[in-house]
Amino acid sequence: MNTSESFESRLVALQKNMLNFALTLVPDMDQAKDLVQETLLRALDNRDKYYDNINFKGWIFTIMHNLFVNDYRRWLRNHTILDHTENLYHLNIPQSGQETSEGAYAVAEINKAIGSFTDDYRLPFTMHVTGYKYEEIARELDLPLGTVKSRIFFARKRLQALLKDYGPDSKR
Repeated sequence: MNTSESFESRLVALQKNMLNFALTLVPDMDQAKDLVQETLLRALDNRDKYYDNINFKGWIFTIMHNLFVNDYRRWLRNHTILDHTENLYHLNIPQSGQETSEGAYAVAEINKAIGSFTDDYRLPFTMHVTGYKYEEIARELDLPLGTVKSRIFFARKRLQALLKDYGPDSKR
């Protein structure tokens, strides 16, 4: 049996253990299965980084744990409200769970402004906003890290300029 077959057969043999470990990290079976699948894909993509003298099960479980932690951090970033207004305007408005017409208008304006960017700026910026790290964006788009950071910076500045008249103190 060659090394690739051995690696894959070891992965298959660990699937039940992986599912049990995933269930300790996430609340339901569907999420656990998704985490196992993502772990399998990540392990297969990185098989060249595994060395035979390393504990295989520990290596796989570390991948799974890191995926879980990264997803959790991304979820937290996406669900954290940062209110930089002077009077905490955004935190003091009622949070009924229903979108107001003003809120829908704001989202439409933001999406329109982001849509006006060229792909060179829109892609890194939207990836960053959805939770990707700079290094992940650089790798995905095959760009130098400094280029990714500067494009996100300039996209943010352009978005602020385009929406400067759209704020709690503006008279729309």
